[in-house]
Amino acid sequence: MAAFIIWGFVPLPLRALSGYPSGQILFFRILVSAGLLLVLLISAKRREAVETVTRFRNGEVKEKRNLVLFTAAGGMLLPLNWLLYIYVINNVSIQTASFAYLLCPILTAVLGFLLLKEKLNRNQWLAIGLSVISCCLIGIGQVTNLLFSILIAGSYALYLITQKVLKDYDKIVLLAMQLLLAILLIGPFYSYFQGEGEALPGLHFFGFILILSAVFTVLPLFLNLYGLKELSSGTIGILMYLNPIINFLLAFLYYKEEATLQQGLAYALIFVSVILYNLKIRKAGALPSSSGNSEICCY
Repeated sequence: MAAFIIWGFVPLPLRALSGYPSGQILFFRILVSAGLLLVLLISAKRREAVETVTRFRNGEVKEKRNLVLFTAAGGMLLPLNWLLYIYVINNVSIQTASFAYLLCPILTAVLGFLLLKEKLNRNQWLAIGLSVISCCLIGIGQVTNLLFSILIAGSYALYLITQKVLKDYDKIVLLAMQLLLAILLIGPFYSYFQGEGEALPGLHFFGFILILSAVFTVLPLFLNLYGLKELSSGTIGILMYLNPIINFLLAFLYYKEEATLQQGLAYALIFVSVILYNLKIRKAGALPSSSGNSEICCY
């Protein structure tokens, strides 16, 4: 619960950095998070890191190819998701970002059905139908916001699908590899991400980047993975909805964002679809997409 509650408050440090370009925030979040993860690997996850290297060396060609391919895909999809999320929080609305993460599990289920041939029951298809109606309501007069929500949800859903293929590997080791790859990919373009801002921001910027990376990235990730050892994927699949719910509360109560009646109906429908979709979890264990969502969450 602590992991998802912490992620629910991630708009706070992001809004504190709203005066800086989204790309610059992304670059230093990745850089600092990767550094903290490397310290964690050396101090507490050395055995898992060695096991990953050994498994790669001794694995079959297909397993090696999958590890390289899907780690690389994750190294591109996660930074894209973070960049979209940062931009939407600071330049569009918190509601739009929150809606994306309510939509994400449903979209993950659809992608799991299309790409991994996972089966969906009647309740899940009905939930998907309600989600489509909710998206249509948001899209009427708010097409840009809907597109941003779909892009955030889609990039994260694809990330989860790629990581599901690597479910037998340690998630912190994989995330460290992905962030290091992301640094190599976007590092040469830092001047572009920097925009017209300072080449090297001040203490205010780096203070909040450290908070964002340590408190809102690495700590909840570690708590989430620890919780997976004791709780079922289904339970964590439900707990993860704490994040967008807290986002919505921040949007309306703290940042005083407003919603039209049409938007309110769309949010209500997506909440109903989430409840309907998760009914199966309580009866027969975790659903494919819930399992995918809870394997690794990193907002």
